[in-house]
Amino acid sequence: MQRMSATQYNCNTYISAPIPSLMSVSKTRQHFVNVARQLFAKNGLQNTTMNDIALEAGKGRRTLYTYFESKEEVYSAVIEYELERLSEQLEQVAEKRLRPQEKIIELIYTHLQMIRETVARNGNLRAEFFRNIWMVEKVRKKFDDDEIELFRKIYAAGKEAGVFEIDNVELTAAITHYCIKGLEVPYIYGRLGKGVTDISTRPLVAKFVYGALGKSKGL
Repeated sequence: MQRMSATQYNCNTYISAPIPSLMSVSKTRQHFVNVARQLFAKNGLQNTTMNDIALEAGKGRRTLYTYFESKEEVYSAVIEYELERLSEQLEQVAEKRLRPQEKIIELIYTHLQMIRETVARNGNLRAEFFRNIWMVEKVRKKFDDDEIELFRKIYAAGKEAGVFEIDNVELTAAITHYCIKGLEVPYIYGRLGKGVTDISTRPLVAKFVYGALGKSKGL
């Protein structure tokens, strides 16, 4: 039997050693985020520790600290994940075969409904969304920018098609986003159109939006 040289042995040993893949790293990190979200929702941010997250995830604290330096960083990752879910929903709406004006209305309601659903399903974490508003604002910047870009594309397409009469597409997109953002809290708490269903409010919202965009025919 031919013996391997030291160089061959070391080479083969190195190749056979398990190397964590990017996929496994991503899955482990997402597992921590999912577990943390559930703990935050159940016990609140203040009453959840890094040790709680590690134990519930079935991992060691050292592994958890490999991915996150602090509980606040985990919390930011939870918010980011929730906003990514919302972004995916908005992108699906933007890809629908709808008239530009219909897409705008659909995006408005999808945004508000998903925000309300997100806050509702996170239980005790709900208060943290509003108590730590500056932390949330910092994390959601990418989401805000992406949504503004969605509106910009739809407005640009509508303007080119002669559907919208808009002088400044970029500014209109930004204003639309921040108007919706300002409606989040009253919508979540049911203070917006109290006792009125989303379906019944659509004609009013459509009239308001179409009027603001200079749409006068073919509603």
